Amino acid sequence: MVHRTPFFLPWFYPSLIWRIPTNAKEIFLTFDDGPVPGPTEFVLDVLKKSEIKATFFSIGENVVMNKEIYQRIMQDGHTIGNHTFNHIKGWNHTDDEYLKNIEKCGHALGFNAQLFRPPYGRIKKSQIPKLSQYKIIMWDVLTSDYSKSISPERCLAGSIASTRPGSIVVFHDSLKAERNLTYALPRYIDHFLTEGYSFKCIPTLKV
Repeated sequence: MVHRTPFFLPWFYPSLIWRIPTNAKEIFLTFDDGPVPGPTEFVLDVLKKSEIKATFFSIGENVVMNKEIYQRIMQDGHTIGNHTFNHIKGWNHTDDEYLKNIEKCGHALGFNAQLFRPPYGRIKKSQIPKLSQYKIIMWDVLTSDYSKSISPERCLAGSIASTRPGSIVVFHDSLKAERNLTYALPRYIDHFLTEGYSFKCIPTLKV
């Protein structure tokens, strides 16, 4: 089900970033789990056609396997974030194991990304202060494009209904999400461009 993040989570995890404070009609599109042949290239084509930028939270292992696509993300002027090397859940690993996996992803990315998103949104409270060099980016709108139980039409409608100014919106450039992604993403962008919104990358500098 597409949904907006429950109000109590930002209160419970105040150091994490759930939404960008703004009074402007701005949306912050993000894409998780790539780069992957097919879905990532589709996303890049859609973004280029609409002349907008986004933030890609890349898995280190996928970067290693798909270097040309990764290079295209950067050449197209999008922002890169760390999404661990193997898409691991922080809840299932010791702090040391988790940090080493994130560091391994950083090596694959080729630079120290300032943004980090925990896979599945699962991160221990003990791990958060040990990632102080990152802005930890969560989300305001989860499109659930990866869910086989949601139709492309519902994915689109729910994503539109849940979005507000400053929303950090999560799509996935993955094979699992491809069916819903290819239907919903271009229509989602067209809808909000028509409504006078602009699309921005997540700011990288810590504030």
